[in-house]
Amino acid sequence: MYKEGLHIISEFSVKDPEVLKDCEKARDFFDNAIRGLGLEKIGEIYHQFPGSGYTGVVCLTESHISIHTWPEYNRATFDVFLSNYLKYNNDLAEKIHNDLLILLEAADAKTTRLKR
Repeated sequence: MYKEGLHIISEFSVKDPEVLKDCEKARDFFDNAIRGLGLEKIGEIYHQFPGSGYTGVVCLTESHISIHTWPEYNRATFDVFLSNYLKYNNDLAEKIHNDLLILLEAADAKTTRLKR
């Protein structure tokens, strides 16, 4: 029987928009979270826009994590979707989401949680 996973979608601003230019900070965070939570990365792509924000997408056997930033507007979008196919992962999705918001010192977050 299929067990719905949790998809968290968030849009937010940050205390210091310069952090939205730091692609390596996000990459390190995702790598550490994935390894520390026992998830399995199967691919990734990051693109740093010259003098601006970045996009990062990590494909997981459990689904994906993505972030897109616009420091010139002090905005970022982030989502994490972890399926519950082999094990319950909703708490892990919440942890990744919460820890990223803390890391980037997010403010004014608008978050949606979908079961799918």
